[in-house]
Amino acid sequence: MNRYLFLSFSMLMVCCFSPKTSEAQIFSTKLRVTVVDELGNVVKGAKVTLYATQADYNKEVNPIQSFKLTDEKGRVTFKKLKRRAYYVIVRKGDKDNSGGGEIISGLKKRRLNKATVVISESADKLFK
Repeated sequence: MNRYLFLSFSMLMVCCFSPKTSEAQIFSTKLRVTVVDELGNVVKGAKVTLYATQADYNKEVNPIQSFKLTDEKGRVTFKKLKRRAYYVIVRKGDKDNSGGGEIISGLKKRRLNKATVVISESADKLFK
């Protein structure tokens, strides 16, 4: 009986404290983007797309992950990211984030990183 108890305890310790493998699976680098409008209200259903390079961002090709729509709290989370700067495009209807908030940088490895992006009508749209 003691042998089985010892074996069970040993296996539990190996599973819980195995270096890097379990930690890497549980704590990947994530980015939660919260989208708000110019008044600070959260925006549900906004399309958020991440790009790794400015060239891809400018051409709107090769997104890091398929675009995601914000939830009822105006949030979307991208998982399994590398620690680098990302270019982001957010759109909903006639509003977007052009003119500011296009780059998100300084992600911390194995953390839930957070960023807020403001969307509004661009100035050229307002004066048409």
